[in-house]
Amino acid sequence: MTTRRPAVLAIDGGNSKADVALLAADGTLLGAVRGPTISHQAVPLPEATARLRGLIEQVRTIADAGGGAEGGAGPSPPPISVACLAGADYPEDIRLLRGMFREAADGGDVLILNDTFAALRGGASRPWGIALICGQGINGASVAVNGRRVRFAGVGDIAGDWGGGSAVGMAGVAAAVRGRDGRGPRTALERTIPAAVGLRRPDAVTHAYYAGRLDEKRVGDLAPVVFATAADGDAVARSIVDHLADELTVMAAALARRTNLVRRDPEVVLGGGVFRTEEPGFYARLRAGVSAAIPAARIVRLGSPPVLGAALLGLDALAANGAAPLRVADRARGDLDAWSATARVEMPS
Repeated sequence: MTTRRPAVLAIDGGNSKADVALLAADGTLLGAVRGPTISHQAVPLPEATARLRGLIEQVRTIADAGGGAEGGAGPSPPPISVACLAGADYPEDIRLLRGMFREAADGGDVLILNDTFAALRGGASRPWGIALICGQGINGASVAVNGRRVRFAGVGDIAGDWGGGSAVGMAGVAAAVRGRDGRGPRTALERTIPAAVGLRRPDAVTHAYYAGRLDEKRVGDLAPVVFATAADGDAVARSIVDHLADELTVMAAALARRTNLVRRDPEVVLGGGVFRTEEPGFYARLRAGVSAAIPAARIVRLGSPPVLGAALLGLDALAANGAAPLRVADRARGDLDAWSATARVEMPS
């Protein structure tokens, strides 16, 4: 069997985990590892750098053991390295993260992008399109047919953002409190929100949050309760879910205008934990809104690990026409999907 040499080092670094993968030029996965977050916003930079170095060494060792690398963690990096990272928001972030990568990987250059672009490329069948990200927060990105990249700052209220699990959960809590104290319409959220955290009254939820017994992540975890309450016919919960669908529609429309995709047929990739909901009214409103703004758009839900997007961006760079051949992309997708199905977070040795 011909030895496949590493051609792409792909990294997806989110706020909760990091995936690192080595692939050959034909899309074959040579090795991959899942570790704890390497986000400089979640852990101190020296710790993030050490974690990244350990993960890169692990994946090179895996590839070497499988006959796909020469010398394990030796001095020769693959020709293309792509890192799609949470917190790569502004130019100073990019400079910081590029330095972190160079230190961890013992030299070599890398394409540093925000992790929204990994979701887009991993979910789309072409190198261009639109991504809507709805996890704890909300963001969006778009790539034009000519390769020009556009996205939002995605840094919360100060950037005009509303949406994501935290916003939906907090809106559910607020609606429950206001319904109970008379400032708003009565709603089943007065019952379902407290019950989800083991409490009896909405004001007890407020008190728990104020006292630090209920943190922002736990409030974000209440988003599925809002979706379920909406599905059961509650008008107030439905208004929150509709608000989210409308915000996502506005983002998609703005991105399409900025990258000249309104009259084309872009795929609109949905990525992030909130999109695990199956609530039909949410998707019906989102599809209707996107179709009104971008008539030929097609909505697809991201089913592959985002590190696939980083890998495909690298494989695109190797291709003569700027897009990885379908057989190469399909092989990378199949290999990384199979790996991700059983991957567990491991601490670097």
